[in-house]
Amino acid sequence: MDWLTIESLTDIEKAVEDSYMESKKAVILFKHSTRCSISSTAKFRLENTLKSNPDFIVYYLDLLNNRALSNYLAERFDVRHESPQAIVLKNGKCIYHASHLSISINDIEESLQQGV
Repeated sequence: MDWLTIESLTDIEKAVEDSYMESKKAVILFKHSTRCSISSTAKFRLENTLKSNPDFIVYYLDLLNNRALSNYLAERFDVRHESPQAIVLKNGKCIYHASHLSISINDIEESLQQGV
């Protein structure tokens, strides 16, 4: 699975732009702490679920090196900062967010179907 990295505000704006692509279901922003075993487990589960699903564009944010960007995401999309965390964007808006082991591709798909 190819992760696009978030290392700047420009990368976040690119992710928002990508969320308007009709050829993809949505953009997933995954915030990860490399020091947290739960975060590693959530990342592993997400990778395994998405490797056979090219319909999503997936971005990766290393929280330990980019905490300010994580805070910006929380403010921009009106979600509480958590780690690990998945924030799903469609048409520039957050349609789903979850943290820890609650991150679920099935829930993401359901949010897309409901048009949340």
